[in-house]
Amino acid sequence: MLLPETLKLHDKDKFEFHYIYFLPWKDQMVGAIENVGARVSCFSAKDNIRLLFQYKKILGYCSKYEIDLIHCHLPWAGFVGRFVHRKTGIPMLYTEHNMQERYHIVTKTINKISFNSQSLALGVSQDVTDSITKNINPKIPVRTLLNGVNTDSFRRDHDLRTKTKQELGIPEEALVIGNVAIFRFQKRLIEWLRVFKEIEAKNPNVYGIIVGAGPLEEEIKAELENLKLEKKVLFPGLQTNMKPYFSALDIFMMSSSFEGLPIALLEAMSMECAVVSTDAGGIKEVIRNEQDGLTCKVEEWKKLSDLCQILIDDPKKLKNYKKAARERVVNNFSLKRMVDELEGIYSELVTE
Repeated sequence: MLLPETLKLHDKDKFEFHYIYFLPWKDQMVGAIENVGARVSCFSAKDNIRLLFQYKKILGYCSKYEIDLIHCHLPWAGFVGRFVHRKTGIPMLYTEHNMQERYHIVTKTINKISFNSQSLALGVSQDVTDSITKNINPKIPVRTLLNGVNTDSFRRDHDLRTKTKQELGIPEEALVIGNVAIFRFQKRLIEWLRVFKEIEAKNPNVYGIIVGAGPLEEEIKAELENLKLEKKVLFPGLQTNMKPYFSALDIFMMSSSFEGLPIALLEAMSMECAVVSTDAGGIKEVIRNEQDGLTCKVEEWKKLSDLCQILIDDPKKLKNYKKAARERVVNNFSLKRMVDELEGIYSELVTE
């Protein structure tokens, strides 16, 4: 959701935005982006390797529409963007969302070899920037641009909370713990379910919501059945409108083993969800333990149940952490701040 949300705030009198994606089944954001005034094109590829062979189409597109700047997200888009940069000289900016140590050896190697064939790289957290410096030692500039959230748009809606609970079959008085994630190993959703099972055993009036989809969905849902949580943890699937689900949550719990700086975390905080999480990656740059939420070490993920229990046992403390979460993002992680900085970088690169 970062792309359509930032697009809402960009100066469209100064910038014209074009989006290209490659994997045709990942089209969930197309409507949201087009509705905010950008052109979206799919240069269809069956997989990441074949994505690289779309560079000729990109070259033609850049010529046809007189593209002045290329901004790539995620490694494989970055690889093909760097090739286009070398062929055309069009300034290229790459945003890195993850730690280099966590990539597959092939991705990591190509990233290292090609990294200097671009104008500038941005890390979404200081941890991510440090990882680039440590593993790649690039010659190009690398800066940190912290992710942000539209705090005006992402506000808790109590009527929507009631409606969403009714639609999901969750009792109005129930306390809801949730997560929003791609179903990959780094999110540790199987461990998340085990933590929830421990919480639910002590608190029968607690329900769970996990929004998302991904390659580990079968394994995660098998664990759901194994733990006999089918009626207590709900899976709404992949969603483009997260506000109903954030409104329903009381606690946003993350069990990740590593992270960049997750947008879902910032959105949850903006909508006054109390945060209980491991301190993976950029999470610790957002959540100051016992100030903005409760955190534990990555390897101590089992402690998440105890941290949630603290908030369940003390409704006043839960309420205070909900308010503290929103105050933190409003004061330090607004999307407006991020967009302003990004537009400054765009102008700087085009001028150079």
